[in-house]
Amino acid sequence: MTLQLEILPLVALIAGIVILIAPRFLNYAVAIYLILVGVLGLFPGLLN
Repeated sequence: MTLQLEILPLVALIAGIVILIAPRFLNYAVAIYLILVGVLGLFPGLLN
């Protein structure tokens, strides 16, 4: 039996817990998310 986890839900869960514990990290979380989405949007083959 193998356990397979998708990366996005795991990151979202961890980020949600961190934001509940320390809400000031919300600014950093949003900024990092937007930067990652922007970079991946400009370079779609970057993760391949």
